[in-house]
Amino acid sequence: MQSFLKFLRWSVGILFIFSGLIKANDPLGLSYKMQEFFDVWGMNFFSDYTLWLALIMNTLEIIAGVALLIKYPYKQTLWLLLALIVFFSFLTGYALFSGKIKTCGCFGDCIPLTPQTSFIKDIILLIAIVILLINLKKVKTTLHMGWGIFILIITTFGVGYGQQQVLQHLPFIDCLPYKQGKDIIEQMKIPAGAVADSVSIQMEFEKAGKRYYFDVNSFPAEFDSTYVFKSRKEVIVQKGNGKFAPIQDFKLYTLNGQDTTQQLVETSTPYVLVFAGEIDSTVPWETLLSKLQIKHKLVYLVTADKSNASNKFKNIPILIGDITMIKTAARVWPTIFIMNGSTIMQKTSYLDFLKD
Repeated sequence: MQSFLKFLRWSVGILFIFSGLIKANDPLGLSYKMQEFFDVWGMNFFSDYTLWLALIMNTLEIIAGVALLIKYPYKQTLWLLLALIVFFSFLTGYALFSGKIKTCGCFGDCIPLTPQTSFIKDIILLIAIVILLINLKKVKTTLHMGWGIFILIITTFGVGYGQQQVLQHLPFIDCLPYKQGKDIIEQMKIPAGAVADSVSIQMEFEKAGKRYYFDVNSFPAEFDSTYVFKSRKEVIVQKGNGKFAPIQDFKLYTLNGQDTTQQLVETSTPYVLVFAGEIDSTVPWETLLSKLQIKHKLVYLVTADKSNASNKFKNIPILIGDITMIKTAARVWPTIFIMNGSTIMQKTSYLDFLKD
């Protein structure tokens, strides 16, 4: 029995540490995933706090995993893990059974799991933690309290420092489709054998206090103005096979609205894209752009903040992109991409570029 409990304890502890480390490598990615859940639930007022929630969640996962391995404090750690896994099971269960969330972000972008796989994983972990709790008294803690506290403090500071670094200097391991060395055009190609989800637009109407749902092919013959439109949504009729192009939304437009994507990636001269979803006034823009323009002939600012960018910058071409695309391409704003055609030759945080 002792060997079995040790196996469960190490398995659960290592898995929580591994999961926390992967997400701590990219806390903004978890933050964006949290925003997706809050958007679906109509709780957008939490969106401003998702980064802090992500940082705390990652830290808790890693600390709890370490505490379980060193068995200090054992009882409190198991209850914390139980609370975490119940919460995670709710999220993965919601993603699976609602169909509104494609991935739960359990292992970040490095190891994307389907909602079904994530939910099964969490249920197995839940059972393992319950078994450990039931057999709580059979596991003895031998580590001195002082060493236990020291290890957990060092872990907390280490995780905090690591997350601060990636928020300023990009993730240690870039698992996104816009990583250095990738060809954006190649990443936009649909994989062979890909089958997209088959969807139908379902519309909700109200008449005489009753709700009616129709798709475009099922409107009744007597449909008239007495049916009051309420909402519309996409309903998946048949699931695809989950294969899709890693990059689907890379489009760049001039301030006049002209699509310049193809023209840009076919440029024969190496060029620079400076990604910044919003124009942050605390960034030393003048120094940054001046240094870039001295080093490179062609420098473009890519942003979703059209009004601020056009008012602030007069000596640099501005390209407008989708905010979601920019969030995926650049975890730090601004991030500098040195491009050769459609290939990302170098990807650097503006802080690291200014240090060179």
